[in-house]
Amino acid sequence: MPRAIDGTRRKERRKKILKDAKGFWGRRSTNLRAAKDAVAKAGQYAYRDRRRKKRDFRRLWITRISAAARMEGLNYSQFMAGLKKAEIDIDRKVLSNLAIEDSAAFSTLAAEAKKALGA
Repeated sequence: MPRAIDGTRRKERRKKILKDAKGFWGRRSTNLRAAKDAVAKAGQYAYRDRRRKKRDFRRLWITRISAAARMEGLNYSQFMAGLKKAEIDIDRKVLSNLAIEDSAAFSTLAAEAKKALGA
């Protein structure tokens, strides 16, 4: 009985790894050994950064809110404390969007926050 040397399963596995490594630089995209390591490392980065993305966006929103609040004469923590006291419950993503796209509405919120802090 003839010996199966290069079976289809092995070929499929190699093709899958090389497909995942498509676009990588140098032999990391063509050489199976290098591609296997590169694909494994890329998977680790992807896993880590799916979690990091949430942190990064929150930091961006806070930076934008802070900049807009300073233009209204408040710092970030005062602005957020004022909104909490005024019982205005808007998340940071929406506040950031308001700061960029609708500065009049953000100014209204800042005025409400100031009023709540002053009371």
